[in-house]
Parts: sequence; C-alpha cells; structure tokens
Amino acid sequence: MTRDGGPAPGEVPEDAYWRRNLAVCVFGSFTTLVAMTLLLPFLPLYVEELGVKDQAAIVQWSGVAFGATFFSAALVAPLWGRLADLYGRKLMLIRASLGMAVAMSLIGLAGDVWQLVGLRLLAGLLGGYASGSTVLVATQTPKDRSAWALGMLGSGIMAGNLVGPLVGGVLPPLIGIRATFFAAGGVIFLAFLATLLLIREAPRPPRAARASAGFAAIPDKRPALAMLATGMLLMLAVMSIEPIITVYVAELTPDPARVTLVAGLAMSATALGSILSAPRLGRLADRIGPWTVITGSLTVCALLLVPQALVTRDWQLVALRFLMGLALGGLLPCIASVIRHSVPDRVAGTVLGYSTSSQYVGQVVGPLLGGFIGGHVGMRAVFLGTAVLMALGAAGTALARPKGVKQ
Repeated sequence: MTRDGGPAPGEVPEDAYWRRNLAVCVFGSFTTLVAMTLLLPFLPLYVEELGVKDQAAIVQWSGVAFGATFFSAALVAPLWGRLADLYGRKLMLIRASLGMAVAMSLIGLAGDVWQLVGLRLLAGLLGGYASGSTVLVATQTPKDRSAWALGMLGSGIMAGNLVGPLVGGVLPPLIGIRATFFAAGGVIFLAFLATLLLIREAPRPPRAARASAGFAAIPDKRPALAMLATGMLLMLAVMSIEPIITVYVAELTPDPARVTLVAGLAMSATALGSILSAPRLGRLADRIGPWTVITGSLTVCALLLVPQALVTRDWQLVALRFLMGLALGGLLPCIASVIRHSVPDRVAGTVLGYSTSSQYVGQVVGPLLGGFIGGHVGMRAVFLGTAVLMALGAAGTALARPKGVKQ
C-alpha cells in the first residue's frame, strides 16, 4: 500500500474482482435454484414411479419431498454463514456447488420414496449456494455498489425460481425424469468449476480476529434484528397468497378451463416484476439509502394488497401481482445491504445466515397462515391481513432506522 492509500505496484485491490465474482455467483445461484425447483411439475409422477400408488399418498409425499430441501436448508444456513466467516466465503460456495451437484445426481438414482425424501434433505444440508453468494457479494463488493450488485444477484435467484418449473415441464418428456436430475447435476457441476477457477476472495483477517465473531461483536443490534424480521415478513407476505390463489382465481374467471393458466400467470407475475425491478431498486438504494427503499417498498406493497382483495376480473389480479413484484424486488438486496453496513465484516456471514433462515421461516409460516385464514375467514381477508402486516413492517422499519444514517 502506498502512502496516499492507493495500492502499491503489483498489489491487487481487494475489490478488483468483484464484477467477475458477481457474474459467477449469479450463474451459480440461478442454476442451483433451477435444480431445486425444476421437479415441481413432475414430482408427483416421480413419487408414483417410486412405488406410491394411492392418490392422497402421492400428494402427501410430494409435499414432504419438496419441502424437505428448504427445511434442512433453514436449519443449517446460520452454520454455513458462521463457517464462511471463519474459513472463507469462496470455500463455502465450492462446498455448496459440489454438494448440490452430487445430491441432484443421486436423486435421479432414488429407489423408493424414502430415499427421495432423504436425498432432498441432503440437498438442503449440502446446498446454500444462493445464500453463500449473498454473503460473498455483500462483503466483497464496494459499499457504494453493494445494493446494485445484490439486486443483480437477487434477479438471478428469482429467475432460477421462475425458470426451474418451466425446465421441469420441458425436459422429462424429452430425456426422462431421472436423466433430468442428471442433467441438473451436470449444470451445477459447471457452476462448481466456475466457482473454483474464477472467484477471487480478499485475504482473510487473522484467525484470532475471526474467532471472536458473533452477535456480541455487533455494536447496535437493532438494524440487524429489524432486517431479520423484515425478511421473514416479506416471504410471509408473498407465500401467504400461494395456497388460495387458484381457488381465488376460480371465483374471478368465468371459464373453468382458464383457471390454472391464470393462477400460474398470477404467481409468475410477482416473480417477473421482482426480476425486472431488483437491479434498479438496488441502484436507487445505493443513491438514497436502503432504509428508504425498504420502507417505501413495504408501504407500496401494503397499498397494492388492498385492491387485490377487491378485484372483480382475473386480469386485474395478474396486473396487481406484477406491480407488487416491482415493489418487492428491491427488498432482499436492500436487507442484505443494511446488514452489510450495520455489522462488522467478520460476522456478516453469520448474520446473513440468520437472515436466510428467517426468510425460510416466512416461507413455511406464510402458506400455513394464509390457508388457515382463507379457510376460516375468507380469501379476501388474506390479502387485507397481509396488507396490515406489511404496513406494520413499514412502520417498524422506519422506527428502527438509525438516526441521521443514510443507509
């Protein structure tokens, strides 16, 4: 390092490789999310192929097998975040990509439904590439570009969730169900090679400095705790509508043959809106601060949920879900950006791991709560109740914002 603070001749700046790191992380997160969600269209068929014949049992085992990955991922996300702080973020991405490649390939070799559930659990335990990418991008990107970079990563993650079921609907008729898992494992292995060969991580601090990490190392814990709650609230709001959307669309659509199509459009519209808006809202957050974007996004989302409870035509619901996706697209990158600015680098992985777990909690609680309210109170009450929760979240975020701090 020279006296004026610039890099010495031959010395590589810590953030010199952040764009290449971002590109690899977007590709790896996209492929792993495609692999995790591609089995949605044919999972019941695979369960039946593995020997389950009763229709009710097929539905039950399909739900268990699909949720198993996210359940185990939620349990270990804080552990992988802590290990990333201790031993390096790149090492955790190498572990996750190789583990997912092996697990996805093994799913194609399952002999019965118990093995399928066990391998789906294994995929969640060994995975975590997307959350690991969030840690790497958040800590290795210049702070004034972090929200934009996290927005780009968020678009890749959401695109993977959107494309996965489409790939799962196209490939099995062409190459077979088991070969689809092998193909997914092969693509993730390419992400492993790209991670191994292309990602560069800044030098780690001394082991003694890293060993003292934990929540005790955070001077002001309120911003981090507020972001954990906001992440859970976001996923709860998005997922609370999922169990009722098809039944709700059936009330709005005069043609029963169009119900599943419109329901699929309504679900996809939110993801598409988020993909389009995430980088732009991230760039806006770099200019005006992520706290402002988070509060504004939650407020707009609450306002958009109210007319969703009052729509009379199916296209109105699809349009409002798309607008809500535009509003929500910047939330996850901004949450990670606030955590990045609010905690020391040596505990960033740990806190972001807890953030990932809190979002998984929202993914689990949201459908349960939405299904309960929809069944006992009414489907329109789900939208109104979720709007109230989002409004409370916006108020809580505004109150938790540190005084006089842009971010």
